[in-house]
Amino acid sequence: MTQPILVITTGGTIDKVYFDAKSDFEVGASMVGELLKEAHVDAPFRTVELLRKDSLDLDDVDRKLIAGCAAAADETAIVITHGTDTMTHTAEVLRGDPRCSGKTIVLTGSLAPARFAQSDATFNVGMAFAAVQSRQPGVFIVMNGQIFEAGEVRKDRANNRFVRC
Repeated sequence: MTQPILVITTGGTIDKVYFDAKSDFEVGASMVGELLKEAHVDAPFRTVELLRKDSLDLDDVDRKLIAGCAAAADETAIVITHGTDTMTHTAEVLRGDPRCSGKTIVLTGSLAPARFAQSDATFNVGMAFAAVQSRQPGVFIVMNGQIFEAGEVRKDRANNRFVRC
């Protein structure tokens, strides 16, 4: 049997809901369950909707909460959906937390909301599920069709993608 996967949702673009032409938004309920259902994912998982924040609004207290949730989980395979602007910072916190050692933690998000027809959300979540089941323990970021180790990646805002440092 496949090891159960914990999905921790924290908000970010992947779960944003836009309201008008001015691009006003709020982070809504997580779309991950729907994305996994649409993809016919057959791996056992459970979801914890931990936060509903844009990643620019996350602070050290939030990052400790995320790390504590991952550390306290019985699951050793963990996918975290996260906003892309500060995803690398949260990955560093997780990588440095000794309570998370022995776990495979994969952070992912999207550059366009999952509610949009042309979004990278489904692909990124799918890749994160594959990565968390195939990688050894550690902290990783899955974006743009690549798997990066925490500490070896940065967001290239000018080109709207993640690149190796």
